[in-house]
Order: sequence, then C-alpha cells, then structure tokens
Amino acid sequence: MPELPEVEALAQILAERAVGREIARVHPAAVSVLKTYDPPLTDLEGRTVTAVRRHGKFLDLATDGPHLVVHLARAGWLRWRDGLPEAPPRPGKGPLALRLRLAGPEGSGFDLTEAGTHKALSVHCVRDPREVPGIARLGPDPLDDSFTLEAFAGLLRGVRHRIKGVLRDQSVIAGIGNAYSDEILHAARMSPYRLAGDLTEEDVARLYEAMGATLRDAVERSQGLASRDLKAEKRGGMRVHGRTGQPCPVCGDMIREVSFADSSLQYCPTCQTGGKPLADRRLSRLLK
Repeated sequence: MPELPEVEALAQILAERAVGREIARVHPAAVSVLKTYDPPLTDLEGRTVTAVRRHGKFLDLATDGPHLVVHLARAGWLRWRDGLPEAPPRPGKGPLALRLRLAGPEGSGFDLTEAGTHKALSVHCVRDPREVPGIARLGPDPLDDSFTLEAFAGLLRGVRHRIKGVLRDQSVIAGIGNAYSDEILHAARMSPYRLAGDLTEEDVARLYEAMGATLRDAVERSQGLASRDLKAEKRGGMRVHGRTGQPCPVCGDMIREVSFADSSLQYCPTCQTGGKPLADRRLSRLLK
C-alpha cells in the first residue's frame, strides 16, 4: 500500500507537472471507483489545477472549482503519461480505474490503476477535501512542524493498544501503514506488541525520533523519482519489512514474521524483543 512517503512523492510529481494547467477530460473507467456524485466529475473539466496536496495517504488535486481526492488503497497507483489518447478509455476488467487528461497538444496527464480483484481505490469529487470521511477523521501529520514530542506523548498516554496498531491508526497519526510502522519500530528497537500506554518517557522519545527520521529519509529518497520507480525505491529502502528470513542489517539475526488474516508484520528478535520470537498463531496452527 502506498504510504506517506510515496504519496508525498506523487503529490510533488503532480504539483510540478499539473499546477497551472487546465483539465481537459476526466474519464472514470471503473464504476466502483467514484464515491461521490455532487459535484459531478465533469465539473473538473475546464478548471485550472491550483495546487496538489497530501492528507495522510490521500492525494488532493485542487482546482479553481472542485477538488479531486484520491486514495490509492492497497493496490492502486498513479502513472503519469506524456501522451494520452483523446478517445475515452473503454470500461472493462483491466487495471485502469480513471484517466485525467490535461489540455494541450501533448495530451499529458495520468492514469489511476488498481491491480488485483479486490477493488478499493477511491475517487472523490468534492468542494472541500474535509467532506471526504477518511480525511475528516485523520489524526495529525507526523511530518508537520506542530507534531512535537509533547503532542505525540499526549496521543499515546493511557492508550491500551499495541503500538504497532496505534502507529497504523489513521485517526491517531496520519499516513503510516504496515510497512513503515515495521521500519519505525525496528529503528526504535521496540516490540510491536508493546502497549502504547506503558511506554516510558525515554521509549516515547526514542519512538518519536525513529518515526521522524524514518519518514523523512524515505521522503528524501523518493524526491525526483518518476512514479514508476517509487515502488522499487520503497522496497529497496526497507530494513525489516518484507524481508522475512533475511539477516537483520543491524545485528545479523534472522528477520521473523507474524501473520494475521490480511497482513503480516516483520521484526528482528534481537533488536526488538530481547531475542524472544513473537507467537505466530497462523504458523502454530500449521505446525500442529
């Protein structure tokens, strides 16, 4: 799933290439992708793009009229194209979800695509991005200047949930998903099963520092890359996430995994859990 660093990079790509230009056509190719009807998508046509922003994992294409707000979900992506056909795409079973073509003889713009059969990519055409329920409930952005150590500590105080889940909760902190929460916890040398409310002041400070450093480093690595290269950059920058069975780059211990119904987490026992592997109920059932 695209998370804060990748969505930030996509926002920068769109800002550089689309701001100040007029939208010629918006073609939804999958009926399920559009989650709003008022204003209609056609209200975007003829409008000038004024800004591109990120809200957590949401992309916000602002115009001098409505906003086009996109959430790429688990398998969605944005592909910039320098030469789009004028003819509208044919709705079908392919990966194309929506196409936006900018005015101009070169016909540049972008495609929104979604792989797989589980379709969760969402597009909203709204007058204000806060009309999108997912944006309205977002917690603070971890890269915002106002997100201080004191603010972070306040969010965790008294919370009786595992810190892995708290980091992923968009209503608590915006933009962090499964991959970067693994990376942040590894950098902080902290078990994903620690209860947020049990963290000491030293723990909270170490986690806060790891969060900022991990996310800023990922954003910096993504700057200037084409959209087609962002996924590979994300995978290449991971130290524990997606690296089950490989040696930890810090201590050399084997990266372990805990599987859940629809996701998994990766961690280093030596760096994060005092050398003790965490229970993996799915694996335990298979071994019975």
